[in-house]
Amino acid sequence: MKIKGLIVFVSLASAFSACSQTDVKSIKLETKEDSLAYAIGVLNFVGLSQQGLELDALMMAKGMIEAKEGTAIFNETSARGYYSIYMRDNEEKMLKEQYKDVADESEAFLEKNKSEEGVEVTETGLQYKVITMGEGPRPKPEDKVRVHYTGTLVNGNKFDSSYDRGEPAEFNVRGVISGWTEGLQLMPVGSKFMFYIPYNLAYGTRGAGQDVPPFAALIFEVELLDIVTNN
Repeated sequence: MKIKGLIVFVSLASAFSACSQTDVKSIKLETKEDSLAYAIGVLNFVGLSQQGLELDALMMAKGMIEAKEGTAIFNETSARGYYSIYMRDNEEKMLKEQYKDVADESEAFLEKNKSEEGVEVTETGLQYKVITMGEGPRPKPEDKVRVHYTGTLVNGNKFDSSYDRGEPAEFNVRGVISGWTEGLQLMPVGSKFMFYIPYNLAYGTRGAGQDVPPFAALIFEVELLDIVTNN
């Protein structure tokens, strides 16, 4: 049983039917099942509070009563779906508050950068700039490529570099962050581009390890050396 997952529904819900908050408080625990239901209520409150949620207990009781009666506006599938979407959005909201400085800095950078000379912006929001335009073929999503690259945050902090490791990287075009997948397909072999990638096309609301925080826009200098396989 998941205390921090979906709210647990108990058969004792009918005891709350047509009760006000005052009536609910007057209910006495008379059986082991009463105590179990009460304990589940306590655990649900604690679990939800730890997730930053403050919910109306009577509305929860209404949901349990109507689920038992078969009159609930949500069935189990739609209730799970609503719960998942709400919790995802709520977590993203809390993370964005926590990493507000990162999000604001990234948004300000991209807003200014899109007006810089030579910078192009795609429909998805990816920004790129051509440093050198090659003359080879462009990779397709199913291809594997060999590249050299350096990645930095918008504040200039470097978090990754194949140059520093002394050897190019190889990976599938559609096996990387979506900003790279899109950008690589714009590059003929022999090209060097700058990618300026919004967080939603990079590592999103989760970030990547200790070096890339959530909501971080990323900057990459990318040199497409070769298409290793062409399917």
